[in-house]
Amino acid sequence: MTKAGLDFVSGAGRVAGVDEVGRGPLLGDVVVAAVILDPKRPIVGLQDSKKLSEKRRAALALEIHDKALAVCIARASVAEIDALNILQATLLAMRRAVEGLAVQPDFCQIDGNRIPPGLPCPAEAVIKGDGKIAAIAAASIVAKVQRDSEMVALHQRHPEYGFDRHKGYGTKQHLAALLTFGVLAEHRRSFAPVKACLANQ
Repeated sequence: MTKAGLDFVSGAGRVAGVDEVGRGPLLGDVVVAAVILDPKRPIVGLQDSKKLSEKRRAALALEIHDKALAVCIARASVAEIDALNILQATLLAMRRAVEGLAVQPDFCQIDGNRIPPGLPCPAEAVIKGDGKIAAIAAASIVAKVQRDSEMVALHQRHPEYGFDRHKGYGTKQHLAALLTFGVLAEHRRSFAPVKACLANQ
């Protein structure tokens, strides 16, 4: 066990943890991070990003970028999500994140139950891996901080939607704003609430 309380993989060389943020929201890219941690520079407090406060996530993200052997943030665009479907777009973004690492991993651990095709190394899927594996937890933190910051920036341009609060998920506030103010370019047109709103416009 690390000081963070989550496991490193021993004997596997450089291991990348991979996790996504943004499969469920009605708008915006799906964002993926891949992280190779440095066992010589442990990071205290790594955990599933959803269980951390916003302030703690931000601090940990900075520490991960500083101490990790490699970090890559990748994405699949709204257009790709609408063209491919959210699952395939997420798998594409995961592959991009791994391929974009400055240090190529010997092995990948992917949060969830799917392994993206075409990875440059062997991999395993780990269900709820962000609560079990340090590198996946680190990836979940980096991805969430990145995507949340993008939602806050979008809120500055469109404050009437409340993106700073719901981060694009289909809350009552977001659905009401869709009906009142309409669909933005950033909305995923293949998602049912957005599709329904377009049909009514």
